[in-house]
Amino acid sequence: MSHVVRVRQLLSAFSPTQRFFRTFSVSERIITPKRNVPTNLLRVTRLEVGRRCTNSIRNLNLRTDHSGNTENEMRSICARLAIAGGLTFCLSGDKDGNSYVFTSVTVVTEERLFRAAKIGNVSELKSLVDMKIDVNTKHILGWTPLMVAAMNRKSDCVKLLLDAGADPNIGDEYSNVYQTSNEKKINSLEVLTKREDEFSNRLNNKASFRGCTSLHYAVLADDERTVELLLQAGADPTVENQMGHRPIEYARNTRIQSLLRDGEKQYAVIVKKKELEQRKRYPLEQRLREHLVGQEGAITAVSAAIRRKENGWYDEEHPLVLLFLGSSGIGKTELAKQVARYLHKDYRKGFIRLDMSEYQQKHEVAKFIGSPPGYIGHDEGGQLTKKLKECPNAVVLFDEVDKAHPDILTIMLQLFDEGRLTDGKGKTVECKDAIFIMTSNLASDEIGEHGQELREKAREYTKKRDAGKIDELNEGQITISKEFKERVVQPILKRHFGRDEFLGRINEMVYFLPFSRQELSKLVVWELEYWAAKAKKNHDIELSWDRQVVDVLADGYDVHYGARSIKHEVEKRVVSQLALAHERELFHKGASLKLVVNNPKDQLADNTESENTKPSIKLQIRRDKKNYVDIPLENLGSQFT
Repeated sequence: MSHVVRVRQLLSAFSPTQRFFRTFSVSERIITPKRNVPTNLLRVTRLEVGRRCTNSIRNLNLRTDHSGNTENEMRSICARLAIAGGLTFCLSGDKDGNSYVFTSVTVVTEERLFRAAKIGNVSELKSLVDMKIDVNTKHILGWTPLMVAAMNRKSDCVKLLLDAGADPNIGDEYSNVYQTSNEKKINSLEVLTKREDEFSNRLNNKASFRGCTSLHYAVLADDERTVELLLQAGADPTVENQMGHRPIEYARNTRIQSLLRDGEKQYAVIVKKKELEQRKRYPLEQRLREHLVGQEGAITAVSAAIRRKENGWYDEEHPLVLLFLGSSGIGKTELAKQVARYLHKDYRKGFIRLDMSEYQQKHEVAKFIGSPPGYIGHDEGGQLTKKLKECPNAVVLFDEVDKAHPDILTIMLQLFDEGRLTDGKGKTVECKDAIFIMTSNLASDEIGEHGQELREKAREYTKKRDAGKIDELNEGQITISKEFKERVVQPILKRHFGRDEFLGRINEMVYFLPFSRQELSKLVVWELEYWAAKAKKNHDIELSWDRQVVDVLADGYDVHYGARSIKHEVEKRVVSQLALAHERELFHKGASLKLVVNNPKDQLADNTESENTKPSIKLQIRRDKKNYVDIPLENLGSQFT
């Protein structure tokens, strides 16, 4: 709804009138507010005026001169008053039935909005809502109108604001008087006065209210009707404020407590439905593929295990345990991180990573679960048990588990079997909802060699299929067979861990295969795009490359080091050239650089090269719209091959 305000009414809101002209500037048919608008003045976002009014303003807008001359000072004052008079005359007149008015004007103050919510002036609040005012606007100290209405038990205003689109789950930015005073650079007495006059004087001034929602304040106000309205509008009864308290922890009324308990159950059902719809639209496999290159088998296996757990098709008495097997730099750790990001909004609490190379000695078991009574560090607790207490359903990564001491494995055996762990203080941590992921390089050479054989078989089958000799690719021939797992992998694992019961607690072993040629090219492109973005951000440099550059860099892949070998190859052959050219000032900011292969035809078809035939990557700079020229890095070519 477009709100129309005559200029006479607009000018009457300012005292003195001259402040209006210090606040707004005229440009053609638009009057816009300047940046230094006083906060206690009406907020005008955009005023559109008629052509006659514009001409009147221009004719009356005399030049000002502050040289100290009395006549010039008078002319300046008269100019401002003349503009006010001209605006009032031409916009309040009604010549030929036409009334010249300001249109599309939003005139509102925070004081009016928050005041109406505080005192329960429904009619005033409704008029402001009808003007399309943002009902989620925040007070300078951090609260919203909905919080004000909830705290002051104005349920009618709460309903009106909720119907207008107020968000009941916004958190308050106000903490306490002194902290807010320091943050906002406002006198503490002024903060206290504003809090009591414009919000409520019933609250403890020393307590922190940061993160409190409207539901927290409704419970503090002991207003059952407002609590009910907020819950019906979708308020989250499980949200915690900065102090870690949920609304139900402030409830003194048994009816309100009952409402909140029922609300928590209903909200949990709603959240599950939303998560289910989101999983349907955006499956876990798709999320993981955005962050991982290749490893389709691993992604499929992990996604299936997580899906069973999310939908309730799992053993609730035992945690989910996975073992990731494969060579270094192949994506094992990254996959575990992405699973944690998918399952937990708070990634820092939801992902626990322990490097098991730090637990190679027997006495280091104490770091795992905490020191026993009488020993140093007893009060600190264990690294694992302490974090599991904070998040019992976390994703726990035991990185390089094959390096851990056997006594650590004994503790992990209990953890995997019963889903609980007793710390050094004798307190038991229940963690049956946790997901435990172990990574290991055991049998990585055998898996890598077998993976290369599978790649060769896949290429042979692809050629036969393209030639029409077979109708369909036999998937069973290009996946790790059960025979290979039992004949090769299992004996290696059993020989190292020395116990069948430990391996028996693992729900699934996930195998990571070496990258294919296509996947290597994708890794190279990702790495080049990373450095291109860094060059643009830090040095304003445009970096591009030929297709042959990707092929040459992909040849630097080492199956034993995985994606890290590609990263090192790009740093050695590309980034080193960029750094050297930058040091020698061979290009300037805003330049366009290009990576090319020196002799792409010299590259052998089978990707095997000698030191003499190995192609080198050169750096070029654009001289005009079409042509690039080499950047001279004499006698240093061997460093970048």
